[in-house]
Formats: sequence, structure tokens, C-alpha cells
Amino acid sequence: MVRFPGSDESLDIEGILLRLDEIDALPDDDVACKAEKLAAEQLKMGEVVLETWLVARNGVPTERLKEGFRLLALHAQGAKGVPSFNACRETCREIVYQYNVVAAAENDGDRVRALRMMIMVVRHLALFVSGKLEVAGLGDFCCASKPLHQTGDTLTSSPGL
Repeated sequence: MVRFPGSDESLDIEGILLRLDEIDALPDDDVACKAEKLAAEQLKMGEVVLETWLVARNGVPTERLKEGFRLLALHAQGAKGVPSFNACRETCREIVYQYNVVAAAENDGDRVRALRMMIMVVRHLALFVSGKLEVAGLGDFCCASKPLHQTGDTLTSSPGL
């Protein structure tokens, strides 16, 4: 678990997923009024997810910024020595993009759409990292992970494909 700055509350990936569900359940009017605050909260959630990965690997999460965002610096740090972790690089960049869309949106509709997309992308990052923590090698093919679908030396297809 990682502490949220300025709070006695510790957040873990499960707590983040629950909070994302709470935000997702908010009516659009509430989301529009609180969009910038909620976007900042979700950006921090992404950081906490990556901090969890780093701490689990006995790392010390960086305070540095990459392209103006700590999330991107944490991803770069987390990917060192773990090439499969690069599978979530674009997810982290998408979180930053949606954060910027919320900040720059000129109307509530665009702001709400970006915030709702951000919820899905932060959830994806949280699930990816929790899977990486549970299953060695998860992330080789992101959601269609090779270790989950491989038997022996052959690759099997997923049910329903």
C-alpha cells in the first residue's frame, strides 16, 4: 500500500479500483463540476499504481518528472530491466493525454467524455499492474498475454475468439 499525499489513507490497487467505480457512478453534472479535481485524483491514482509496482520490486519511486509528469517518469523507472512492462507505456501516455483534455476542454461535454475515458484507462493500468504482480511474465501481449494462453510450445486461442 502507498499513502496518498496529505492523507492518512493508504491506497492499494483494490482501493483504486473501488474509487474508480465510485467516480464512474457519478452523474455527468457532478463530473463536469468536479472534472479537474477528479482528473488530478486519477492522475495520482496512476502514480500510486506504478509506485506499488516499484515498491513490490524493492524500488524507491522517483519524484522526477518526464515531459512534465511524474507518471511518465515512474513508468520509465518501472520498465528498467522488465521489457514486458513497456506494454503499459501507451496507457500511461493516454492517462496524461486525457488529463490534458480535461484541463483544456472548453465545454462540459468534452470534459466529461475525457474524464470517463480516463477512468477506463486508469482502470486498465491498475488491472495490468496487478496482473503483473500476480503472474510472472504478464504483459508480453498486454490483455492477450502469452503466458495466459500458452500450453507447452504452442499458443492457444482465447475462448470466444
